[in-house]
Amino acid sequence: MMMAMSSPLSVNVAIVSVLMPWGIEHRRDLPWRQTRDPWAIVVSETMLQQTQVDRVIPKYQTFLDRFPTVESCAAGDQAEVVRLWAGLGYNRRAVNLHRLAQQVVAKFGSVIPLGLEDLLTLPGVGPYTARAVQVFADEQDVGVVDTNVGRVLARWSGRSLGSSEAQQLADAWVPRGQAWAWTQALFDFGSAVCSKRNPACADCPVASECKWQGRGEDPAQGSAATTSGQSRFEGSFRQGRGRVISALRDEEFSAANLSQVTGWDSAKRIDDCMRSLEKDEIIEQVNGRWRLR
Repeated sequence: MMMAMSSPLSVNVAIVSVLMPWGIEHRRDLPWRQTRDPWAIVVSETMLQQTQVDRVIPKYQTFLDRFPTVESCAAGDQAEVVRLWAGLGYNRRAVNLHRLAQQVVAKFGSVIPLGLEDLLTLPGVGPYTARAVQVFADEQDVGVVDTNVGRVLARWSGRSLGSSEAQQLADAWVPRGQAWAWTQALFDFGSAVCSKRNPACADCPVASECKWQGRGEDPAQGSAATTSGQSRFEGSFRQGRGRVISALRDEEFSAANLSQVTGWDSAKRIDDCMRSLEKDEIIEQVNGRWRLR
């Protein structure tokens, strides 16, 4: 019997029954889907934060070849972790991953915890990443709300959702004992069919059960976990930080090179950039020369 979505926590059985086999048929062959190793899952989820899948794939295995275990990463140099992060952007994530490894070794006996409270104590791990580790490494029956899932849930519901409501709804929709397969299906469905721009409503396998169906204002706009897009990168502060780190991956340099490295003439802007990288503990200055920490 199909249950209508009359309340935030009601589940449409018709959607679940259709999307589960759809997910198996259309499942993308991604390397992190071939493992349940918590460390490998932490690495992939950290890399995938605000970075496209195609950019992560070649970096993921290279990183794990060098740091196959949480212990090996904890014992390695932070600078090497940042060097291996080249091309992924948001280098603060690399620093957090190294610190996470050290904390897991020191506090959890080199075993990545799988409880929500413990996971949330780790550097760089927020509610999404914590639940992703629980599902993809341990197959726990919890919902994982990324941008794709947040968008899909809002459209199916026909209205914008708050963060707490979206999480409760995601939890309620998980078919017991099938959280891993269900979440992968939602990810792929949100990416391939119910996309942010130009959703393929005409080809949607569950269009008849969707309260939005592509008509009127998109309820996903401003809904929980959905994004409004990144600010312009060209000429941005992020670009200047990235240029500094890219240069330091190859060699140290002195303060005299900063204008050339950043591409900026403003002394204040350059100083703000270097101070921010120092504050994030990504770089340091030793004997008048900058280097990765």
